[in-house]
Amino acid sequence: MHRIVVLALIVVFSNTAFSQSIASFNFLSKVEEAKEFVEANNYNTDFCLLINMGIHSGKYRMFVYDFKADSIIGKGLCSHGSCHNTWGGESTKTSPQFSNITDSHCSSLGKFRIGARGYSGWGIHVHYLLHGLESTNDNALNRVVVLHSWDNVRDYEIYPVGTAEGLGCPAVSDNYLTFIDGKLKKSKKPVLFWIYK
Repeated sequence: MHRIVVLALIVVFSNTAFSQSIASFNFLSKVEEAKEFVEANNYNTDFCLLINMGIHSGKYRMFVYDFKADSIIGKGLCSHGSCHNTWGGESTKTSPQFSNITDSHCSSLGKFRIGARGYSGWGIHVHYLLHGLESTNDNALNRVVVLHSWDNVRDYEIYPVGTAEGLGCPAVSDNYLTFIDGKLKKSKKPVLFWIYK
């Protein structure tokens, strides 16, 4: 009898912790807003990419969300810009800074349209241009802030260690970008890429 009660409490606690985690990062409200945005702007309504910079950089915080299945179909680590800190370090793993200024080496918040696929000197040698759609990120193209992979980004969570910080680009692991690239190459419409905190 005691064992059943203990197991029930573990299940309740786990579900409560999960619900609180989702609520604290406003994930479901972001999904709803993303749905409204893609429908209103003739974007791809099959999937989008959501990056929650409020999550520790050593944990999964970039999600591929499938609108049709109403579920996350991919998750991975994602780097953010080092700003004035040491490139490749992890000093802002819990408190990244953001900027839209050229040479700031910071990441930018806001909604982006994923643009053309091109060659990258990093990772699997693929990058995607990011067109900032808001005042907080409309300089992304001029800053050459792109989605690319980087050997320093792992396929698995490394918390409490943070992901290496770059020069402002949202970089993911080689395997994760390979997965994302497969989906983006098939898309006939623009895909929403949204970095928020």
